[in-house]
Amino acid sequence: MDLQTIFEALILGTVEGLTEFIPVSSTGHLLLLGHFMGFENPGKTFEVLIQLGSILAILSVYFSKLWQLFISLPSDPRSRYFVAGILLAFLPAAVIGFLAHDFIKAVLFASPALICTTLFLGGLVLLWVDRLDLKPRYHDVAHYPMHVYLAIGCCQVLAMVPGVSRSGSTIVGALLLGTDKRSAAEFSFFLAMPTMAGAFALDLFKNRDLITLNDAAVIGVGFVTAFIAGVVVVRWLLDYVSRHGFSLFAWWRIIVGLAGFAGLYLFG
Repeated sequence: MDLQTIFEALILGTVEGLTEFIPVSSTGHLLLLGHFMGFENPGKTFEVLIQLGSILAILSVYFSKLWQLFISLPSDPRSRYFVAGILLAFLPAAVIGFLAHDFIKAVLFASPALICTTLFLGGLVLLWVDRLDLKPRYHDVAHYPMHVYLAIGCCQVLAMVPGVSRSGSTIVGALLLGTDKRSAAEFSFFLAMPTMAGAFALDLFKNRDLITLNDAAVIGVGFVTAFIAGVVVVRWLLDYVSRHGFSLFAWWRIIVGLAGFAGLYLFG
């Protein structure tokens, strides 16, 4: 593992942690950066496996809430209801992700132009939704109706296309379904845990024969930096979106999408 590879892994891991929980598409950013940096990894496993760092980041920040949820499950119907809602929202992505995994990795992950397009269009959609005069009906992530949990989960399936953004699709779907901005972002956190863990486990299993000791070391570097950056973002994001909404992220998506197109035109 040479110094250049370590440096690239540090950059990509930091980008993963900074972008995983905001609606800008961490995978899209990683794939575009990797393309222009010339970063190569077998089966595009690096981009998925370093998500373990982001998973652990959200687990560490939400440990107290998750522990209370766990110990109250046997006795509290409200806890069981919320866990059932998370699992219901996770189900569509679990099914589609399992069935379409090879196509997603071999075809969609290999198209920088597609990623630039979805980043740009997603930014426009997020800007439009953020400016709508929506009247929130649901403010507590633990008390959404079951059909809202399921509909948000169906929206998450759109994020199988790199550049769409898992958090972006779930947040936009939640807002249009009547949630407020803070709870939409918070439910995206909770839904991220089973979704990212499932993607990590499936990708690790599918590519177990491709990963060498050197690859594992590079992934480890990305994992650590993704964890540190992820903790910072999770602690900051809810208060930010409560006060300012999502327009900053929308404009960032548009700028990155246009910059990506320019880079592809100039450098290929």
